[in-house]
Amino acid sequence: MTTASTDVTDRPDASAMPERQRLTFSLDVDVCVVGAGLAGLTVALEAARRGASVAVLEGRHVGWNASGNQMGTVMPGFGLPLDDLIARVGLEDASELWALSQQGAAYVRAQATEELMPGIALSEGALQVSNVDVGERLIARLQMLGEDFDTEVEGWQIDRVREVLKTRRYFHGVYYPQAFQIDGRTYLQGLAALAKQAGVRIFEDTPVVSFDAAGIRKRIITPSARLRASHIVLAGNIHLGEPAQRLSDTLLPVWRFAAVTEPLGDRLAEAITFQGSVTDTDGIDQFRIVGGDRLMWSSPETTWAARPQRFAGAIARRIRTVFPVLGTVAIAETFGGAVGQTVHGMPQIGQLRQGLWVASGFGRQGLNTTAMAGQLIASGIVDGDARWKLFLPFELVWAGGGIGRIAGHGIGIWERQTAAVAGALARYREGAVARERVREARLAEANRLAGTRGPHSAGGEGSGG
Repeated sequence: MTTASTDVTDRPDASAMPERQRLTFSLDVDVCVVGAGLAGLTVALEAARRGASVAVLEGRHVGWNASGNQMGTVMPGFGLPLDDLIARVGLEDASELWALSQQGAAYVRAQATEELMPGIALSEGALQVSNVDVGERLIARLQMLGEDFDTEVEGWQIDRVREVLKTRRYFHGVYYPQAFQIDGRTYLQGLAALAKQAGVRIFEDTPVVSFDAAGIRKRIITPSARLRASHIVLAGNIHLGEPAQRLSDTLLPVWRFAAVTEPLGDRLAEAITFQGSVTDTDGIDQFRIVGGDRLMWSSPETTWAARPQRFAGAIARRIRTVFPVLGTVAIAETFGGAVGQTVHGMPQIGQLRQGLWVASGFGRQGLNTTAMAGQLIASGIVDGDARWKLFLPFELVWAGGGIGRIAGHGIGIWERQTAAVAGALARYREGAVARERVREARLAEANRLAGTRGPHSAGGEGSGG
């Protein structure tokens, strides 16, 4: 969900951005996209490439929230576990949805080149590691991904995981060689630049006050001007607010914060030699090396807003807990944003009514799904592509309002504590097995040394007497 540049000093900031343009005049377009995050910019770019006239309305500035603060990891899949996805829609539709997520990842790779986006800092490979010993489940997952979902994966045994991650906290791993990482902010600004080159008009500091989606031409009201469009795409998040309250109410707001350390020098190689991104199966830790000798590390989620700086100490302590060899690390930067998490765990993609589209709910989903959503909606609008209907089983579900936020916070704490206990027990069992092996080895050695004077030898002497 969060990203940093490979070099912290190279990260773009608001003061370095060109002066933002507000919508101050009436405008007619084919497509109006509300929200200039990853999904909204992809919709706009792809619709414009297909010949549509497009305007993007953003209440603040491009990528000000979660889209400008994500880890930059790109790999197939969704926030909903694969077994649950199959149970919900069946193997055939699950396979089609998974293929779409792979296409989303491929789309990001195609755009994220040094030629199109200088400084994108692409690196290869992602590793999902388990906090508990799950050898049998690992084999089953590998078979399903490889055979049923046409995904290139490798199973890593415990020794191989610990060879590149010098910690006892992780056991088995699933390696995705086709996954990759990019500088997320560079990608976001690159999308905006590509969209403008394709003819998209992006208006910042232009919140939508209200809209009327009835009729062939929809009307959108902003503080300074009105806009008409044949299609409206709600590509916002929990901040859509009053104009799309029904949509906002289906999302549980979730904040996740991350940090980039100061340079760690040679000691980083003593803890981590894996150059891709690492996530654990419980969704607690996500980290990768950036800039050669820094760590970028994200924290657990919270359903309450806070300043990112408050999490610097907690993230530094977490790094030391997982990799004690690093000792105390200094934090150079913290950042984060809020995402909307759906009740069913899948993104919200599709047409709510004729000409009114939604691309939202990307909490825990990843960069690939924002790219996938942008492609599906743009092709649905311009080409009549109906593949977005694969997401119809994942309808808009009320997220519980304030009570839902409290419940979500409590469930999150419980899940993290449960995962921590399970991990501690797994490490204890592993240690107990190791200690038992040492005891047995010592006993066997003692028996070997005492063998010539054991009961057999004593008996032989007695029988000869």
